[in-house]
Amino acid sequence: MRKPWVVGVALAAVLLGACGDPSSEPAAGPPTAAPEASATTHQRPLASPGTDSSGNASPGAPSPGDPSSSGTGSGKPPAVLYLGDSLAMENQEALGRELRGELRARYTSAPYSGTTLCDYLEGSAERSLVPAGDKAAALVRSLRPDYVVLQFWGNAWGYTPCMDGITYDGARERYLERYAADARRLTDQMAAAGGARPPRVVWVLQGPDPITPDRVRRVNTLYEERAAASGGLLADAGRAVSPAGARYTWSQHLPCNAYERAHPEYCTQRDQDRTALHRDDDYLHFCLAPTTSTPKPCPVRSPGIQRMAREITRVIGGHVRSR
Repeated sequence: MRKPWVVGVALAAVLLGACGDPSSEPAAGPPTAAPEASATTHQRPLASPGTDSSGNASPGAPSPGDPSSSGTGSGKPPAVLYLGDSLAMENQEALGRELRGELRARYTSAPYSGTTLCDYLEGSAERSLVPAGDKAAALVRSLRPDYVVLQFWGNAWGYTPCMDGITYDGARERYLERYAADARRLTDQMAAAGGARPPRVVWVLQGPDPITPDRVRRVNTLYEERAAASGGLLADAGRAVSPAGARYTWSQHLPCNAYERAHPEYCTQRDQDRTALHRDDDYLHFCLAPTTSTPKPCPVRSPGIQRMAREITRVIGGHVRSR
């Protein structure tokens, strides 16, 4: 039997370790049960072939930071680093396949469920869900990526200690001010770590939040402002999982797109020409497999994840080819 919505929201707020906020009623009919929670765990970065288990170049492999291996300006494969929360955790293998297949990218991912921007700031190790060696600046120094992709829902429940208990529900303007300040600090730290060749930051715009739709809109605006101020890129992956003409309206199913029709395994309800983005018991995540107690990449084909991965790859590919 499904739990009432209020119980589901309470459980999600305590356990989900991701995103959303229980301060208002659903905007567009999500399921009545909260998503299953997943505990936050640390993981070693997932690296491309040619790198070791910590993401560093193997002996004899070209360094991602060397001009000879850079994807910018030379037609050579770009080096891409992917950081984020539980959405990035479930997306990481799909994005790696797309980047390698389309761009031959050298790819490393180091997402941690339950995190937000402040977790990846250097100087926050004691109050963070990300260890010092996986902070954004530390990984930029060691991997020398051309692009750093950031995918963060916003962690509006204050799950991570580095947010100092500031939540969207409790103090909306303070939450947004803090989030904007963390975005500035994070881009500044990565730019400094990159030295003469700082990475291009790709901000992933998020999809609809059925609980507080305005929160995602405002968080996305912060990403847009930070990208404009720091020379970053925007990948509107959230639009790819939104109804046409209704960017911030949540939907569990959408019409199959051209890619899904050409690859029927991603069109989950072919008889209705529509595909599932979310499970019945999880309005937030896009993996169509049940969540587990240990966060891990999504193990099954999931149309929402594929849509987002393709959009991020499209944006990076367009920038690589334009230089």
